Amino acid sequence: MNAAASASPDTHSTRIRWFFSGVSAAVSIPGLILISAFVGFAGLAREAGITLPQAVFMTGLVWALPAKVVLIGAIMSGASLPAAALAVSLSSVRLTPMVVALMPELRSERGRPIVLYLLSHFVAVTSWVIAMEKVREVPREMRTSWYAGLGGSLVLGNMVVVALVYAVAGSLPPILSAALLLLTPIYFLTSLWGSAREAASHYAMIFGIVLGPVFHLFMPGGDLMAAGFIGGIGAYVLYRLRKGQGA
Repeated sequence: MNAAASASPDTHSTRIRWFFSGVSAAVSIPGLILISAFVGFAGLAREAGITLPQAVFMTGLVWALPAKVVLIGAIMSGASLPAAALAVSLSSVRLTPMVVALMPELRSERGRPIVLYLLSHFVAVTSWVIAMEKVREVPREMRTSWYAGLGGSLVLGNMVVVALVYAVAGSLPPILSAALLLLTPIYFLTSLWGSAREAASHYAMIFGIVLGPVFHLFMPGGDLMAAGFIGGIGAYVLYRLRKGQGA
């Protein structure tokens, strides 16, 4: 955007322009990967007996894909509503650091907290990665409008994708649905690796990849927490040791 546009951040037309700039940012390789993952989710939802309205509603309300997979798993296992809600909540706690990192970038002097609370609903892997890469190019007063365009278009776009794919998901091979679901975490892992500023982040990812399957064999259900806790401590200790040695 040019300097004239950023010089009048309160004008309605400027906010609309930055909103659609956020929409255009959603049209990207990460956005396409996310769409492919939701193609897999639509097939999973159909196989689990979730109705079309329920699948679309889950896409908009729960939004983060892993949390929806957890919810479907809880439904298929016959878990009670409180147990399913707790499982989804625990799955979504992982997004808290992303929200904490992003919201200060969106905050402005004239912004209202309620807007940030609403925009935090859009925080998930793809929107967070795109936002952290591009948000600093946006004038601070326009960042909430820009992120509303980015997050809103990702949510609404994938609600449409789920609705369209659900009708033909019966012809999609189960193994293909599972493969499509894995594209988002693979993309997230590679993005984090490339954007990591310190070696400690690389160590943590390596520890997590190695320890995750090991803990899954011995303590399924608590494997992610154990791998994250022990792997994080191990990565920090290794980083401090190598830093102390001047490596």
